[in-house]
Formats: sequence, C-alpha cells, structure tokens
Amino acid sequence: MDILGIIPARYASTRFPGKMLADIAGKTMVQRVYEQARKAQSLAAVAVATDDERIFNHVRSFGGDVVMTRPDHPSGTDRCHEAAELIGGQYDFVLNIQGDEPFIQPAQIDTLATVLLPDTELATLIKPIEDHRTLTDPGEAHVVINTRQEAVYFSRSVIPFVRGEAMENWLDKHTFYKHVGLYAYRRDVLAAVTKLPVSALEQAESLEQLRWIENGYRIKIAFTDIESVCIETPEDLERALRESGVHGLEFNGVLAKKHPKRTSPF
Repeated sequence: MDILGIIPARYASTRFPGKMLADIAGKTMVQRVYEQARKAQSLAAVAVATDDERIFNHVRSFGGDVVMTRPDHPSGTDRCHEAAELIGGQYDFVLNIQGDEPFIQPAQIDTLATVLLPDTELATLIKPIEDHRTLTDPGEAHVVINTRQEAVYFSRSVIPFVRGEAMENWLDKHTFYKHVGLYAYRRDVLAAVTKLPVSALEQAESLEQLRWIENGYRIKIAFTDIESVCIETPEDLERALRESGVHGLEFNGVLAKKHPKRTSPF
C-alpha cells in the first residue's frame, strides 16, 4: 500500500493564531511535525497543506514539501482531499497528521498503517484512558469499539456508562478509550466523505467522524500506548515545555509522554 501523509496547517486559529510557526526548542511546530512524520517507515511521501504564504515559505525554507490550498475548507479532511488532488500520484491511502501535535511519534503513524488493507475505508488511532481527569474531560473524544475493532461511536461524554458503580471506580471496571488525532482514508472514500453534508450527530458533538459513521462508513481502529499531546493554546505549549524532561520520552529535548503498554481487549 502506498500511503501519502498530509499535514493540514492553517495559520488562523481562534485560540492560538499562528501556532504552526510557534517556536518549540528552536524549531517551529510545523517543522517538528513534518520531521517526525518523515521518519515513519510506512509513508511513501509527506507534504504540508496550508492556506498561508508564511507557512508555505517556511516549509520550503527547511526543505519540506508543501502545497497551497484554499482558505475556506471547513475541516482538515477537506484540506487533505484538495492537497491529495494537487499532489496526484497513485496513492492508495491518505493519512491526515495533525499539525498541532509536535510530539507525534513515527511509531504511531506506522501502527495506524498496519490496519490499512484493501477493504479498509477509514482508520484511526485510539489509546486506553488511564486517569480520571482524561476520562471526564469533554475536550477528549471518547470511543467505543466493536469486536471487529471498528469504531461504534465517538463522544465528548464518558462512554459507556458503568451502571451500578461510582464513577471514581469506572476505570477499574471497564477499559475506556480516547481518540488520538490521526486519520487514514482510502482515496475513493476521502473523495466521498468530503461531499457529505454535516450530520446531526456531528453537529451535536462537534466531531466530524460521526458524519462518516452516520452515513454507514466503517472506521477501523488501531491501538497505541503512546500519549498524544495536542497544542491548542499558548498555555498548552508552555505546559509541554515546562514538563519537558521531567518524565517521558524525549526527542531533540522535547517531551512526548509514554505510558505502560496496554493490550487490546480482543
């Protein structure tokens, strides 16, 4: 399977404008994401998809591949589709790598690639939840899966509900999962899902993957034990840099947290 990795990178951001160019220990966020993605053995190519000349020129300056896309895309999925069309080539899958996760590990990308088979429509990565704060955080997308290792539903609420148990005991009674922001799309499916209208569940939860599930698409699941660190605000970045080196796995002096390995329940 030939896989194209695309990093959507907008300049505009409500909570952190220009964050793609934010400095993280001497390199910008987008450069760190790009360099980590390039280390993944499963990707045939990697490119940044942006709508801003500052990001475009910066990626070119460090030798990265980049394409200019329209500024009006409602989601990273739509930007990935346009970028894939501009790049061309005979790629079987497109992998959407979040531009605001500078601590992404190549192993996460390679893990997701293992479930990309000819009959895979969509795929994403999930991780077991290990602390109560993450379990109850509406900023996290929680996931329930079926025995075929496909996503049944994503929610900002805690799912499932453990009946008859106090919430503080739930992690001892059930394995909960959170979504890690990597998506893979088969090329024909990527073209199809960008044409779908916003769905009721997507609108309610503000999670675009629910549009795909509502329309009958299957999302294959891969499991990771590596923590994801998303930088959505300046405070997120400050906290990540403050914690750097205190605990976890480092690359180039920057922290990427890792937790003890948990196995799939199947």
